[in-house]
Amino acid sequence: MPVHPTAMVSPTARIAESAEIGPYSIIGSEVEIGARTRLMAHVYMEGPMRVGEDNVFFPYSTVGVASQDLKYQGERTETRIGDRNTIREFVTIHRGTEGGGAVTAIGDDNLLMAYAHVAHDVHVGNRVVLANAVTLGGHVSIGDWVVIGASTGVHQFCRIGRHAIIGGYSVVTQDVMPFSNTVSERGIRVFGANRVGLERRGFESGTIESLQTAIRLLTRAGLNTRQAAERIRAEAGECPEVEELLAFIGESQRGVIK
Repeated sequence: MPVHPTAMVSPTARIAESAEIGPYSIIGSEVEIGARTRLMAHVYMEGPMRVGEDNVFFPYSTVGVASQDLKYQGERTETRIGDRNTIREFVTIHRGTEGGGAVTAIGDDNLLMAYAHVAHDVHVGNRVVLANAVTLGGHVSIGDWVVIGASTGVHQFCRIGRHAIIGGYSVVTQDVMPFSNTVSERGIRVFGANRVGLERRGFESGTIESLQTAIRLLTRAGLNTRQAAERIRAEAGECPEVEELLAFIGESQRGVIK
């Protein structure tokens, strides 16, 4: 495998022959790196960690290091990263903790822009974009196709539903509904469905209109959540995505942003 002579690689690391370890990178014990994954330079990795295939880690990213949670006492936990992810400069990804399931997991085809932070026990789905300096607190869950704007902070234990978009510089302290367009503007608020993103991903216009109706009833009709759910089922018609939205709200432990 191409390993730069200035790189330091633990003898217990397992690295595919087609992977590339760039200058001054440090790979600790129990790190597994899949085929064609490239560490450009100055990348630091600690295990236990499993990295899939065709990922690119830009300089100064730090992956798999111990949690900043004060309850973490060095117990054996791990980090899992899927395939075809792009991890940009100065991204930090911390491994899990015993109290949070012991695993920090990132799926496939994600873009983590410079200075993003993924804390302990976070689960990120597939095709997610975390823009520059996004900060995810511990135990956060991010669904597929989510886009989070620059410098947004997400409070620990929050959930972000799939296909949601969150505007830059937002402060997220409750769950974000799937398919929604949510922005901080003198307090964080929902501004309807994520129409542009859903159109780009091939959702039918009828589905988008049903979601728009559901989110309008949740956020603009002056109804409590139970009343809004009854109206939604009466007005939005049968729509799996609307049912997913209502199920997401029903399962929320922190409440949802409306």
